[in-house]
Amino acid sequence: MADEGPPAEAPVIRVIAMPQDTNPAGDIFGGWLMSWMDLSAGTVAARRCHGRAATVACDGLTFLSPVLVGDEVSFYADLIGEGRTSMRIHVEAWRRARESEETEKVTEAIITYVAIGEDRRPRPLPPKA
Repeated sequence: MADEGPPAEAPVIRVIAMPQDTNPAGDIFGGWLMSWMDLSAGTVAARRCHGRAATVACDGLTFLSPVLVGDEVSFYADLIGEGRTSMRIHVEAWRRARESEETEKVTEAIITYVAIGEDRRPRPLPPKA
């Protein structure tokens, strides 16, 4: 099933892929994408837990197509589940060549975070607002 397009909401983060972000083959390094995915999903987690959240797992990370130098990459993140201290966040990355309006999903994953307190130990999530 083909994706219709990126999520309707605004991206959490939007960034331009630069030459220093490439792997030896000249494509954007997968670790670069993963770090922006973690930052995007971590932003959603921090807003939900009203504080610090630690990344504890990344599930189902799938690279679908390469990102090229100069591409604008938009990262979308949604809270899809939570436990007493944990949050599961679905994150997608979509690329757009600078000279085009066409978008293409390049990767997605589910990242799990745990709300942590000043003592760096898990703490309960606050009630939903």
